[in-house]
Amino acid sequence: MSESADGTVSAYTVRLELVDEPGELLRTLEPIADNGGNLLSIFHERGSLTPRGHIPVEVDLEATPERFESIVTALREAGVNVIQAGAERYGEELSVVLVGDLVETDLSDTLSRLECASASVADIALSAPDGTDEPASARLRLATQTGERDRALDTVRDVADEKDLLLVEPLVGADR
Repeated sequence: MSESADGTVSAYTVRLELVDEPGELLRTLEPIADNGGNLLSIFHERGSLTPRGHIPVEVDLEATPERFESIVTALREAGVNVIQAGAERYGEELSVVLVGDLVETDLSDTLSRLECASASVADIALSAPDGTDEPASARLRLATQTGERDRALDTVRDVADEKDLLLVEPLVGADR
């Protein structure tokens, strides 16, 4: 592996969520190898499921800081759900509630659109007491990059406005 100008190669941990399908782990490892990452370990928790029903995977790797950023970008471009990348990537949390026709407006699309470079959906609790044809509510916990809470909240606002969903925002300072 080539080193950065100052020769720094560091160890990083990337936490991912994978769909339980054959070949998914291999597909996820390709962007790491293609961008010069050196695998140290893989912890694949096939018996566990995340709140969205995916399998949590933790990958430890070595790379220069420049290559690590390329790896994270390539994973996202490949459609891999990156929950955490590096020690401080997601240093803050933000909780919101969405109310409305969550199922009819495609909850999966809503969650995918909230996944952005500055935030990741860490947890979701959906309540639809009157069935999926009636309004429902979802509490979302977003992990955000340090200093990016406002940007992540703007993304939630945009998606809620577009889908005509009521957004209950956190109290100022309550989540920090």
